[in-house]
Amino acid sequence: MPAADLALLLMALAMLALRGAGMLVAGALRPEHPFILWATAVSQAVLAVFVTLAVLAPSGAVATVPLPARLAGLLAGLLAYAVLRGRLLPALGAGLLALAGVRALLGG
Repeated sequence: MPAADLALLLMALAMLALRGAGMLVAGALRPEHPFILWATAVSQAVLAVFVTLAVLAPSGAVATVPLPARLAGLLAGLLAYAVLRGRLLPALGAGLLALAGVRALLGG
């Protein structure tokens, strides 16, 4: 087995082990437990960093989308999320529609 394949396999196994451990710990703790609150805060912070990087400093295919379109998509998604009381899928759709609309208007 090539070294790259072995590394990928070991990483996948480690990820599965961590997910399993997380499920065991989370199932045994109540939602207001300090560890669960900490894990929630960390996961939200990581998601915020990924969204910020995707909007302000994208790479790959997202880098071809103009900044105003990315900002419009973000704003529309956040607004829809607030208006629709936390419904994620419709908010995502609203953000994508706004991004595509502004991109089309800009000719990008």
